[in-house]
Amino acid sequence: MYWRETADGWLRGSFVRGMSWFAPTRAAATGEPLRGRDPRLDMFRGLALVMIFINHVPGTVYENFTNRNFGFSDAAEAFVFMSGMAAGLAYSGRFVTGPLWLAISRVWARARQLYFVHLTITLLTLAIFGIAAQGFGMWEMLTRNNVAALFAHPVAVMIGLPAMTHQLGYLNILPLYIVLLLATPLLLVLGMRWPVPVLIGSILLWIIAGQFRLNLPNYPNSGGWFFNPLSWQLIFVIGLLSGVAMKRGERFVPQSPALLALAAAFIVFVLLWMKVKPIGDIGLKTLGFFSKLGVPFYLTWFDKTFLALPRLLHALAVFYLLGHLDVVRRFAGTALAGPLRTLGRQGLAVFAAGTVISMGLQTVKTVTEPDPLLDGAMLGAGLVGLWAMAWILTRTAELKGANR
Repeated sequence: MYWRETADGWLRGSFVRGMSWFAPTRAAATGEPLRGRDPRLDMFRGLALVMIFINHVPGTVYENFTNRNFGFSDAAEAFVFMSGMAAGLAYSGRFVTGPLWLAISRVWARARQLYFVHLTITLLTLAIFGIAAQGFGMWEMLTRNNVAALFAHPVAVMIGLPAMTHQLGYLNILPLYIVLLLATPLLLVLGMRWPVPVLIGSILLWIIAGQFRLNLPNYPNSGGWFFNPLSWQLIFVIGLLSGVAMKRGERFVPQSPALLALAAAFIVFVLLWMKVKPIGDIGLKTLGFFSKLGVPFYLTWFDKTFLALPRLLHALAVFYLLGHLDVVRRFAGTALAGPLRTLGRQGLAVFAAGTVISMGLQTVKTVTEPDPLLDGAMLGAGLVGLWAMAWILTRTAELKGANR
């Protein structure tokens, strides 16, 4: 069962059975099925990639101005949510038309591509740190970002790197995405017919993972993945179900003035928490009080690995508000947002290249102090280079499409 927006409000719908049981009934929906790209998705994905690039070069002046300084969540939540939304938009149609195996293979082909990209940027990062150490005497680079284990346990790390159980620092979001994409066919098969039960199941898994600290194992190091797939699947599933609804011209969560007001109020409250120390102190004491009463950590703290509730609620409030503002919709299609859209359209290439560039810039920041001019020149040059690459890739794809 699902809810869809109609001219008379919200009606309950169902899916027909048989070979076309993925397809929804058409009950006077106001929206038309989405065709083409949504400029908002490209724009916000591009913005998230910019934030990730800046945050991956710690020690610059400009990391103080990224979105993580103004709320509980950061670009990682946006990246995973929009990855789920993009998957719902890109792959749900094939699950309607079939055949089923081709639909599944298309999703898993993307996961395979991501896997090889992950291995490539991991090897390039090791090469960059090796050049910095051997060529410039920056041996400390071999002790950072989880690289030291390679020298302490070389054989085990040689196993852990391709198995994705050993992840370098700042290179641990693609393994999460790969695991989630492997589960996407099942999520689509179930979610296109029973979206609400799938969401409930996703919430229950998030609770169980937090309550019992369940996580995928690291090897050879102890502990679990930095981005725990059992927890982060929740924000991916919400994005996936939202993308499926958008593909049909519907909304997974209805637009409500009350919800918009609540989301806006929560965002402002969190901003005050982050920037006004007395308010932040009261908030921390309140969470500490509930923690002492026995309320679990994933409900009362800001743990990133288990996607703690304050982070999750803040991210969802931001997504809901920005996704329903007409001014955002209009701005996303303007020329001013064009560079961000270009970056967002080539998300994987930009993320991979940006990660490699940021690892190189980390070596530079090892021997330099925060400086507006130097930091701005480095980050600016990197972003311009990423945009130029994205523009070339986009233009090439357009020319290929025109010549078919």
